[in-house]
Amino acid sequence: MRIPIMTAVLLMLMSLAVDVYIFFDIRSFAARARRHLYCWIYGVSCVLCWALAIVTLNMPIRSPEASILPVMWMLFTYLSIYIPKFIYALISIVGRIVNAIRRKRSRGGAVTGAVVAVLTFCVMWWGVIFTRRDIEVNNVELYSDKLPASFDGFRVTQFSDAHVGTWGNDTTFISQLVDSLNAQEADVIVFTGDIVNRQSSELDPFIPVLKRLHAPHGVYAIFGNHDYAGYVDWPGGGDANEDVAKLAAKIEGMGWKLLANKTHFIRSGNDSIVMIGVENWGEPPFNTLGDLGKSYPDSLGRHRGLNDDMYKILLTHNPQHWKMVATDISNIDLSLSGHTHAMQMMLEAGDWKWSPSVYRYPEWGGLYKATAKDGNPMNLYVNIGVGEVGFPARIGAARPEITNIVLHTKK
Repeated sequence: MRIPIMTAVLLMLMSLAVDVYIFFDIRSFAARARRHLYCWIYGVSCVLCWALAIVTLNMPIRSPEASILPVMWMLFTYLSIYIPKFIYALISIVGRIVNAIRRKRSRGGAVTGAVVAVLTFCVMWWGVIFTRRDIEVNNVELYSDKLPASFDGFRVTQFSDAHVGTWGNDTTFISQLVDSLNAQEADVIVFTGDIVNRQSSELDPFIPVLKRLHAPHGVYAIFGNHDYAGYVDWPGGGDANEDVAKLAAKIEGMGWKLLANKTHFIRSGNDSIVMIGVENWGEPPFNTLGDLGKSYPDSLGRHRGLNDDMYKILLTHNPQHWKMVATDISNIDLSLSGHTHAMQMMLEAGDWKWSPSVYRYPEWGGLYKATAKDGNPMNLYVNIGVGEVGFPARIGAARPEITNIVLHTKK
C-alpha cells in the first residue's frame, strides 16, 4: 500500500500550479538578458522535484521489510521546498493585487515573498538539525487534599511518543534523553505511549539504552496507537498480535512496568496512591482498546473504584479519553497523555502557545483542568512528546518535552 492516489494527485496538481505561477513571475521580473537562463534553471529544478515526489509517493510504506525512513526524509525534503514556494506565491499574488489597486508596478510582493520563503525553508531545516534534539524540561506543581501527607513533594517525570524507529540505529539522542530523564531525580518515571513507529523490531537497538532509566518507585509505560503493529501489512494477513506481544515482552524486559488496562499501587509507609494505565483509546481509524473500568474495577462493576478517595494517576495515550470518558465516570486526580506531538509545530511567546493541533485536539499540550461530578478537581497534562513521525523535524517551539510534575498536599 502506498500513499493514497488522490493525495498524490492533489499534491502534484498544487505543485504544478505553483511552479507555473513562479515560472511566469520569473519571466515578468527577471532582466531580459538573463530571463531565458533563469527560466531554464527553474524548469530543471522543478522536474527534479517532481521526480522526487513521484518516487516518494510510489515507495511502499506498509511492508514490514521496508524502512519508512527514506520516505520520511524524501517527503520532508519535498515539503521543505514546496511549502516555501506556496508562501512565496501567496505573498506575490497579494503584491500583484495591491499593484493593480494602486496602479503601480512594484516588485515589493515578490521580494517580500522571496524573503519569507527563504526564512521558512531555514526554519524547517533548523527543526531537523537542532530543534528535534533540543530537550525542554517543563515543571508543574499540583495540590490536592486527597494526596497522603507522606507523598507531599512526590515527583512524577513524564515523557511520551519516543518513536525510536525514526532514529534507525542511531542511539545518540535516546541516550541523551535517558540521561536527562535520570537527572530529574524523579520518584517515578512514566511513559505515555508510542515507543515505536510500526513494529517491535525498531526497539531492539535502543533496549540497552532505555534499560538505564531508573526511579525509586519504578518506570511505568502504556501503549500508544503506533505500538499495535497496525501500520504494517503483515505477510499473508498475519496477526499483528504476535508483534504486539513481542513489544510488550521487550518493554517489560527493560525493567519497565507495562500497564495494559491494569493498576499498580505505589506505597510510602502506610499510605498509597494508585497508578492506572489503559491501553490505547482511539478515535477511528485507531482501535478502542482502553477500558478504564477494567483497569480499576470495583466488585460490583459500577465504577465505584474510579470514584473512591484514593489519589489516582491515569496514564492514557490519547487526551480525548480524558475528556470523553475519564471526566464522565471517574474522579481521577491526574491524567497524563501524549499522542498530539503538537503536530511537531508550535509557536510560543511568553505564556501564549499555539499549534495547528488545536484544530484536531482541544487539549493538545500542557495542563488542563476539569471538575468531577463529586466536585473533585481533575487535571490533565498533555506532553508533546520527544520523537517524530511523518517527518523528521520539530519546528518552532515544539521541542522534545520532559515534564516534571510535583504533587503537594493542600494546606
